Amino acid sequence: MNVLFVLTSHDQLGDTGKKTGFWIEEFAAPYYNLLDKDVKITVATPKGGKAPIDPSSDTEDAQTEDTKRFKNDEAAQKVIDNTKKLSEVNAEDFDAIFYPGGHGPLWDLAEDKTSIALIETFNEQEKPIAFVCHAPAALKAVKNAEGEPLVKGKKVTGFTNSEEEAVQLTHVVPFLVEDMLKENGGIYSKAADWNVHVVKDGNLITGQNPASSNKVADTLYALIK
Repeated sequence: MNVLFVLTSHDQLGDTGKKTGFWIEEFAAPYYNLLDKDVKITVATPKGGKAPIDPSSDTEDAQTEDTKRFKNDEAAQKVIDNTKKLSEVNAEDFDAIFYPGGHGPLWDLAEDKTSIALIETFNEQEKPIAFVCHAPAALKAVKNAEGEPLVKGKKVTGFTNSEEEAVQLTHVVPFLVEDMLKENGGIYSKAADWNVHVVKDGNLITGQNPASSNKVADTLYALIK
């Protein structure tokens, strides 16, 4: 089984002068969940090369067993330092695609034409497409076969407006994930802030926040198995 992980290349948190990127837990938890089940994982980014880590996900209070494992795993860090370029990957080579979050995807993956086309191809091939936390931002411009937003009429979740408010970035981000999913016709649901919430609708899997990343991986694995 081969799964493509797509990470952001974007490392600037709007005009704040602060850094962003991908959220370590949202990469590490699904990565080890699937790796330990002998799934082959390829990691790609729009620019290729080193994927930026969101510094906020590297603080003491954000650590989990999986992030600690990542910190001590030279092989995994090498993967992050040497991602493939998104334009050089082929949907035919993979059984599923997974997007970890962090704030970075709001800026690059939401608009990236290669990423959009790739998700549309995976969807046409009826392969699982999975997103967690801010990563559903990558669905913003993705269309279904009828040319409508892919999420229209589909059950979805993603980082909530209240969670964004809690991290005080409501007025920094280019758009709010919850609002975008609703505006595109998604049937949006959520759990209480920071609780696990994962929604599956056909081949589309979405998770609300970092805590949901492991369950997203479980759901993805069940689909490809």
